[in-house]
Amino acid sequence: MARNKVLEQLLGDDLAQVRGITEKAMFGGWAWLLNGNLLCGARNDGMLVRLGKGNDARALATPGIAPMITQGRPMHGWIRATPEVYEDDALRRNLLKAALDFTRSLPKK
Repeated sequence: MARNKVLEQLLGDDLAQVRGITEKAMFGGWAWLLNGNLLCGARNDGMLVRLGKGNDARALATPGIAPMITQGRPMHGWIRATPEVYEDDALRRNLLKAALDFTRSLPKK
């Protein structure tokens, strides 16, 4: 799958000052990890965001946000955002803040 360089740049800029962030190729795109835990990703088919099980209902009520589906099964606690969502700076940053809050609650790897 082709990578989305525009989305990668947006996420990279948003996360540049966050301590504990690493990046690597993953899932046919580019991923960001916080203290070794997967946080979010950029793929040609959208922005992937880890909100945690039970924390995704509010995001899913937003047009342009859907559950992340892998091999035909929903990944509970993960969402996929379309360009209309991730190109909105405030909305993208709110999703990232929620992802950071959740991922910081996980043990470091």
